[in-house]
Amino acid sequence: MIRNDALDLLPVRHAVPELLTALAERGTAVLHAPPGTGKTTLVPLALAGLIGDGPRRRVLVAEPRRMAVRAAARRMAWLLGEEVGGAVGFSVRGERRVGPATRVEVVTTGLLLQRLQRDPELAGVDVVLLDECHERHLDADTALAFLVDVRAALRPELKLIAASATSDAEAWAELLTIVDGGGPAPIVRSEGEGHGYEVRFAAPPAGIRPAHGTWVDPALLRHVAATVRLALERHEGDVLCFLPGTGEIARTAGLLAGLDAEVLQLHGRAPAAVQDAVLRGTEPGGRRRVVLSTSVAESSLTVPGVRIVVDSGLAREPRMDHARGLGSLATVPVSVAAATQRSGRSMREAFGTVYRCWAEAEDGSRARFPSPEIRIADLTDFALRVACWGDPTAEGLALLDAPPAGAMAAARSVLAAVGAVDEDGRATDRGGRLARLGLHPRLGRALLDGAAEVGVRRAAEVVALLSEEPPREYGDDLAAAWRSARRGADGYGARWKAEARRLERSAGEAAAEPERGAGSGAGSGAGARGDDAVAGLVTALAFPERVARAREQGGYLMVSGSGARLAEGSGLRATPWLAVAVADRTARDATARVRLAAVVDEGTARWAADHLRATGEEVHWEDGDVVARSVDRLGAVELTVRPLGSGAEPALVREALLDGLRREGLGLLRWSRDASELRERLAFLYGEVGEPWPDVADGALVDRAGEWLEPELSRASRRADLGRIDAGAALRRLLPWATGEAGRLDELAPERIEVPSGSRIRVDYGGGRPVLSVKLQEMFGLAETPRVAGVPVLVHLLSPAGRPAAVTADLASFWREGYRAVRAELRGRYPRHPWPEDPSAAEPTRHTSARLRRER
Repeated sequence: MIRNDALDLLPVRHAVPELLTALAERGTAVLHAPPGTGKTTLVPLALAGLIGDGPRRRVLVAEPRRMAVRAAARRMAWLLGEEVGGAVGFSVRGERRVGPATRVEVVTTGLLLQRLQRDPELAGVDVVLLDECHERHLDADTALAFLVDVRAALRPELKLIAASATSDAEAWAELLTIVDGGGPAPIVRSEGEGHGYEVRFAAPPAGIRPAHGTWVDPALLRHVAATVRLALERHEGDVLCFLPGTGEIARTAGLLAGLDAEVLQLHGRAPAAVQDAVLRGTEPGGRRRVVLSTSVAESSLTVPGVRIVVDSGLAREPRMDHARGLGSLATVPVSVAAATQRSGRSMREAFGTVYRCWAEAEDGSRARFPSPEIRIADLTDFALRVACWGDPTAEGLALLDAPPAGAMAAARSVLAAVGAVDEDGRATDRGGRLARLGLHPRLGRALLDGAAEVGVRRAAEVVALLSEEPPREYGDDLAAAWRSARRGADGYGARWKAEARRLERSAGEAAAEPERGAGSGAGSGAGARGDDAVAGLVTALAFPERVARAREQGGYLMVSGSGARLAEGSGLRATPWLAVAVADRTARDATARVRLAAVVDEGTARWAADHLRATGEEVHWEDGDVVARSVDRLGAVELTVRPLGSGAEPALVREALLDGLRREGLGLLRWSRDASELRERLAFLYGEVGEPWPDVADGALVDRAGEWLEPELSRASRRADLGRIDAGAALRRLLPWATGEAGRLDELAPERIEVPSGSRIRVDYGGGRPVLSVKLQEMFGLAETPRVAGVPVLVHLLSPAGRPAAVTADLASFWREGYRAVRAELRGRYPRHPWPEDPSAAEPTRHTSARLRRER
C-alpha cells in the first residue's frame, strides 16, 4: 500500500506538475530542490507513473555513492509499500536487485557510465535523473556530458533531469541547452525547506593548527567531541557528526567513550550491517545515537532520528601529482554548498539544530562549491572513457569545466603505456576491453596481463585488493593483507571476496591479450610462485612508475623519481625492491609515505616497467665538472652505470660544459685583467651605443658560445679545459669586424685617457659608468670633463697621496664651486704641492711646487 501520508509531507510534491510539463515540452529540466524536500525519492516515483496520474515510464536514477543508491531504493520501495526488487530496484558494482516489474532503477553514476558505453541508446529507459549534480563528481559530470550527446545524436526523446540541492541551477540549465535552439533547459524549483533548522557557531579554542594532507589537529577533534556532548545535553534527538575521514571518525569515537548514547561510525567502507543499522534508526525505547560520518551522509540519505548536526567544517578532496603518478587526499574547509547540505540532514523529520565548529567570521571566506573533481583528480579513467566515446580531447563534450591540459596529457601517457590508446589518443580494441572491466585502466591492465602470468583467479584477487585499499590494521604488506582478506570474516573481507569473484568473471569474458615481453622478465613460471611474488607482479603491472629500489642511504627511490619511505617497524624494510600499491605525498613531505606495497624481484620490476626502460650515454654537469657515463635505467632508477671517460659523445660533452657555464658563470674561463677590462668596455658600449657592439652578459655570451668560444669549447672535455681558454682572446671574436666598427673600439671606449699633465690614466668601466681616477693637480687647466662615446666620465679627483678628495662629472662647475673647499682642507696637509686660486688657468703637474719651479 502506498504511504500517501509520508509522501504528502515531502515539499517537492508541489513542483512535480511543473517538472512533468517541462519534460513533456522540452525534454530536459534542472530540478533545484533543497535538502530534505524529497527530490531523490518522490520525484522518480512520479516520473515513472508509480504515483500520481503520469504516464508509465522506466526511470534510471544515478547517485554518486553506493550507500545512497541502496538507501534511495529502500526508501522508494517503502513509500510504495513494497520490497526492493519490485517496482523499485537498484544496481551497484557486484550487486543487482531488479525484476521484470521494475520501473525505477537506482544506480551509481559509475555504473551508468558503463551502461552508456555498452549501450549508448539506453534501450528501454525513458527518463534519466542525475541526482546531486552539485557535488561535481567526475563520473556525474561525464555521464551528463554523454547523455547530452545521446539526446543530440541518437535519442532526442530521452528525458533528462539534472537535480541539484544548491543554487547553481543556471549553470546546469545552460549546459542542457536544448538541441533544437530552444535555449537553456527549464529550471523547476521546489521552495520547501523541510522543517527548518537553526545554526549555532561553536568556534574552537585559539591555537588550532590548520589541517594539511590527512593530518587534523587533535585539539580540533577534542573540540568536536565536546560539542557533541554539549548538543546531547541541550537538545532532543540523535546527533549526526560530520568528520573528514575514517581516521578522524575512529579518534572521535574514542573521545566519546563512556557517553550515554550509541556511537556508530558511518563511511563508505563501513560493514553493510552498520550502514543498515544507521539507516534503520533507533528501535522504540532504544538509546540515543551519535552517528560519526564522512561526507557519504551529506546527500541522498535520511538518517532517522537525527535532530542535531555537528559539523567539523572539514572535508577531503583528492589531489594528484601527475608528474609522479601519486595521488593523495587533502583536508580542506568544507564549502558553503556542502555545509548547507550537511545542515539539511538535521531537519528531515523535525526542526533541527546545527553546530558549526568554526567561527562565524570565517563563514564568508569559504568556497561556494566543492572543487570540481575534473580539476584536481587523476583523469586516466576519464581519458579512456572519452576516447572510447570517440572524443579523445573531450573538447566536444558538454562539461561545466574543461579537463586541465596537463592532467589529460599525463592520463594519455598512462593509457598509451598500457596499450589502451593509439598515437592519436583514440581507443584501441584493448582500450575498449579495459573500459568494459569497470576498473581504473591501471588495474584493468594488471588484471588482463596478470591473468596471463599467474592465472585469472589469483590476478583477480590481488586486483580486488588494489581496487579497495584494505583496512590499515591489515598492515602495509600486500601479500600479508591478501592472506588476511582470505581469512577475514569482517566487512572488508566479504566485499573483497565478492569483488574478486566479479573480476574473475570479467577477466574470463575479456579476450586475453597476447603475452607481452615473453622471456624478458616475469616468465611463464610466475604462475607457480607464492603469494608474495604474485602480489608483487600484479602490483607492478598496475603501477609500474611506483616500482622502487632501496637506496644506500635509506628509503626507496621509485621509478617515477619520487623518494619513498616505509613506516618504522615495517616488515618490508629489508626488501631490495618493492612494488608500491598505495602511497601519498603531501606538499610538506619530501618523500612519499608507503601505505601498502608488495615484494618484487628485479626481473619482474624490469618486465612490468619495460616501457620506462632506457639505455644510453648520459653526459651532464654535476658537482662542478662533467660527468660522462653509460646508464641502463628504469625511469629514475639506475640499474647499471659505467664511466665513459674520453669516449663520450662530443656533442653531449659540449652541452654539459655549456650547462656548467650557465650554472656557475663565465668565471670558469681564464680571465686576465686585460680580458676583464675588455668585457667591461664592451658592456659599456652595448649599453650606450647598442648594436653592432655585442651584449656580453653571462646569458648572452653562453647563448653565442658557438661564435666566440669555438674551437676551444669543442676541444674541451672537463672543467680544467675551460680554465685554459683565454677569455680575452675569445671575446675579441665578437667585435664588429665585418662593419669596420671594431677599429673604433679605442676611440669610443679608450682603455686610457691622456690628462693635461700628460699622464695616460686607465678608465674603469666596471661600474656601468666610466670612471677616471686622477690626482687633482694633473687636471689643472682643463675646463671640460672628458667624454667617452659621448658620455662624461665620472672624475675621481685624488689628493697628492692618492686618496679621494672629490668626485665630479662637471669639472667646470667643480673648479668654480667645489675646489675652494677642497683647497682649504688639503693645502695645509700638502703644502709642498701647488694649490692655485684659479685651477682652470693653472699649469697641470704631477710634481711638487719646488720641482715645478726647477723644471721651469
